[in-house]
Amino acid sequence: MSAAGSPQQHAWSTANPVFTAYVFYSCVLVLKMLATTLLVVRQRHTKKVFMNPEDKLDKNSKVLPGGDPDVERPRRAHLNDLENIPAFWVAGLLYCLTNPAPALALNLFRAYTGARIMHTIVYAVVPLPQPSRAIAWAVGYGITIYMAVTTVMHFA
Repeated sequence: MSAAGSPQQHAWSTANPVFTAYVFYSCVLVLKMLATTLLVVRQRHTKKVFMNPEDKLDKNSKVLPGGDPDVERPRRAHLNDLENIPAFWVAGLLYCLTNPAPALALNLFRAYTGARIMHTIVYAVVPLPQPSRAIAWAVGYGITIYMAVTTVMHFA
């Protein structure tokens, strides 16, 4: 096949259903991360607990540099997103270059997104005992590893 017609030439095209699915679910994850940030803000304002004196809203607000448990829970969920979702974005984008089966790629992207949403729910919205959070995390982690290994093997 000529270079002009190679699958890699069009991998990052809106004509590629794998790439469009990647873009869609990546944006869903952006919105999920932004929503998690709002959970932190809501808890800070509800509890009137802030990290810095200049952030206090009124004399009843407190500064707790160590944090409040109700604020720290969604903050840790957000930090977990920051540790895991960028790796998915890189692995998923490069995975698009391997010309994967569209159904497989779509289901990987869906499962990853669903797992990250569930992770936030069971960690910061309705805390559930383990292994609920660990399972949600492991599903996403496993998918990222699968896409990265598949990409490495494709280009090795």
